[in-house]
Amino acid sequence: MKPVAIRLGDLSTGFVNCLADAVRSYGYNPLPLLAEYGLDAARLAQPLARLSIPRYMRLGHAAITLTGQPALGLRMGQVSQLPHAGLAGVTAAQAPTVREAARTLIRFEPLYGSNYRGQSSLHEDAQGAWLRFYSISPYNAYNRFVVDSIIAGWLQQLSCVAGQPLRSEHIDIEFDEPDYALHYSGLSHAAVNFGAQTNQLRLNHATLDLRNPVHCPSTWAHLLQLCERELEQMTRTRSLRERITQLLGPLLNGGQEPGLEEVAARLKLPSWTLRRKLAEEGTQFRAILNDTRRDLAMTYIRDTELAFGEIAYLLGFASAEAFQRAFKRWNAQTPGEYRRRQRQSA
Repeated sequence: MKPVAIRLGDLSTGFVNCLADAVRSYGYNPLPLLAEYGLDAARLAQPLARLSIPRYMRLGHAAITLTGQPALGLRMGQVSQLPHAGLAGVTAAQAPTVREAARTLIRFEPLYGSNYRGQSSLHEDAQGAWLRFYSISPYNAYNRFVVDSIIAGWLQQLSCVAGQPLRSEHIDIEFDEPDYALHYSGLSHAAVNFGAQTNQLRLNHATLDLRNPVHCPSTWAHLLQLCERELEQMTRTRSLRERITQLLGPLLNGGQEPGLEEVAARLKLPSWTLRRKLAEEGTQFRAILNDTRRDLAMTYIRDTELAFGEIAYLLGFASAEAFQRAFKRWNAQTPGEYRRRQRQSA
């Protein structure tokens, strides 16, 4: 069976409009920068057009360099609009309450953005809810702005639904406190907690229950149907191998490799059933794990600026040395040689 092609993820080009508006707000013309990335007006007007995550990160880094504003991601969030998230965003804009809008943005996230590392989630409890953005560590100048834009963007988008400015009860961010930390003021009632275990913001019940003044029940119901149809079409008929490959992304992390038992539990299958089903597809769990690691390694080396030790960590290797030995076994060249050749041929 042909291995599944692995991409680190992509997102709607609607978010490029958000980045462009943020650059303009600092008095710079974003069009020459966008042209360097092939993002002219025609490209940005294409329905369902997507931009790869690595390319988006390089674009964001270039925009930060152009403006000299490391807090550009926060500005992106502040100028974001729900239509930037495509059909899911337009649907959320018609939700009856802030709570339903948040549920809509999270449930239909695959329609406007996907990342192999995981997906956003909503965790509701008796006092309110956490909106949680998955980890994209290790953090650097190329990806901190992504977390900033998501956290600030959620607040701005939900404020549009409520028809009034919203503040979170609490914000956790995984990376260490940056030099621009003062720019987070106004997003939360409490000081932002940096160096946290996850990226998330907290909304209380009073905020979640705020009603949307422009909600139309019939339009809301119709848009929900369209979103469900699109989501079903995206996730239809994947093989067991494809489902396992997608599961391995968030599980491959921290110097430990996931085992068959853990993956079987995620799939809600007994281990022996998973082994049998994979045998019926002509493969084994170890083969899928090795293929996934190899393909991800090549993608990380080619498309990101991550150090080899960081890549080893993301792929569940105990050390950079173990990763480099495995990579040479897979490709008959070292990670350094592979990256140099990819850069030379680009």
